[in-house]
Order: sequence, then C-alpha cells, then structure tokens
Amino acid sequence: MQGFIGLIIIGIIVFIVLLVVISNIKIVPQAHAYVIERLGAYYATWDTGLHVKIPFLDKISKKVSLKEQVVDFPPQPVITRDNVTMQIDTVVYFEITDPKLYCYGVERPLSAIENLTATTLRNIIGDLELDNTLTSRDTINDKIRIILDEATDAWGIKVIRVELKNILPPREIQDAMEKQMKAERERRARILDAEGEKRSQILVAEGMKESAILKADAVKEQKIREAQGEAEAILTVQKANADALRMLNEAAPTERIIQLKSLEAFAKAADGKATKIIIPSDIQSLAGNVTAIKELWDSETPKQ
Repeated sequence: MQGFIGLIIIGIIVFIVLLVVISNIKIVPQAHAYVIERLGAYYATWDTGLHVKIPFLDKISKKVSLKEQVVDFPPQPVITRDNVTMQIDTVVYFEITDPKLYCYGVERPLSAIENLTATTLRNIIGDLELDNTLTSRDTINDKIRIILDEATDAWGIKVIRVELKNILPPREIQDAMEKQMKAERERRARILDAEGEKRSQILVAEGMKESAILKADAVKEQKIREAQGEAEAILTVQKANADALRMLNEAAPTERIIQLKSLEAFAKAADGKATKIIIPSDIQSLAGNVTAIKELWDSETPKQ
C-alpha cells in the first residue's frame, strides 16, 4: 500500500515538473521580440524562435512588436506667426529598433512621442505664416520627422515618416478660402467655356472656308467644261467646213457652181438681223445669170 502511494506521489511530482518545464518553453513569433528579466534585472532579448526560461527566476518583462506601427494623434492647437490659431492632427509612422531601450528608455513611449510631436509642431508652425503653413506641408513633415527621429533614438524607436493629416484654420478663414476656391473654379469654368466657344467658331469658319473653296472649284470646273465643249464644237464646225471644201475641191466645180455657192452664202448673210447689206458686183452679175442657170438645169433634166 505504501509503495502504491509512493508511486502516486512520484507521478504527481513528475507531472508538476513536466508542467513547469512546458510552461516555461516559449516560442517567439516572427517580427516580435521578448525582453527577459532575471531576478528583476534585464537579462536578455529573445528573437524569433524557441526559448526556455528558468522557472521562478526569469520573467518576460515585455513583448515587443518589431513591425512598422502607425499612431494617429488627436488635433493640436497651434498658433502661426501672424497669430492665427489652427487645429492640426498628425500621423506618425515608426518602428522599434531596440526592444531593451524601448522598455527601459522612457515611461509610456507612445505618450512621450505624442507630447514631443505636439511641441515640435508648435515650434515649427510658430515660425510660419498662415499661407506658408497651408502650402508647405511636405517641408513641415520632413522637419518634424528629423526632430522626432533624433529624439527617439534613445528610446529604441526610429521615426520613418510624419504626415499632417488635417490643417483646420478658423471658421472665418475656412469660409474665405471656400469662397476663393469657388471663385477660382468659376473662373476656370469660364475659361473652358470661352475656349470651347472659340474652338466652335474656328470650326465653323473652317467649314465655311472649305465650302467656299469647294463651290469655287465646282464653278471653275463647270466653266472649264463649258469652254472645252465650245472649243470642241468650234473644232467640229471647222472640221466640217474643211471637209466640205476638200470635197468641193476634189469634185472640180465649174465656175457656175462656185457662183451658185457664193449666192447661197450671200443668202445666209442676208437672212440675219443686219439692216444694210452691201452686194458685191460679181453677185449682181450672178443674179442675172440665175434664170439662165435654171433653164439650163431644166433642159438637162430628162422629163418623166
């Protein structure tokens, strides 16, 4: 019986020992670090991996994330050099580079960063006027980042960048700025309308110009075709007259036939609108011979 009880006690002790050992096996995840204290003093910083601490002697003082962190601080009242009070809120991006300094360098590091940011912001804005504050945001961001980065080195913190999230001037200044922006938008709209109207007029003028050019080309083409037609007609008439003369020459006409053709030409001339006609002497003599020519023609023509 006593042996059985002893086995149970030994089993309980073994179980407790295993439980203690297992409970003191720690796995540090990626992008994290554990700060270890031994008997109340800093002992080591555990990186990613498997670690075992001594029971009752070692203690995990702080679990630190090594990832980049973002802190959005509430708006801070600041006064510009021209005595304008504004509300500015900032966003700080930082990462922990030394877990030991982060744990022991300063009490409540985030609160310390917030107060340092507010103080730095007031100092920088106090040297600027309102217009420069609104237009120099990038410059202000760089100045704050440099000052914070130097100050937080002793806390194991590296400030990566700082952003001014909102810059809110007084209500009356906001109203004036909104009116100015509205006037600027209206001015740009009028410019765009004027440019559009100008472009439209240019297109209309170009269209009228092209239409006039096409119309002139059409008239020109018509006149050219009419002239070509008249020239071809004249050439045709002249060719016909030349062919008639050639055929007449080939036929060897008698003097009487030539006189008769002259009489026909005179008849066509007399058929015009002229009020006076000068009759050549040879035509006068030809008129006296017309009857003789007719009688000769009738006598040579065989009767039916």
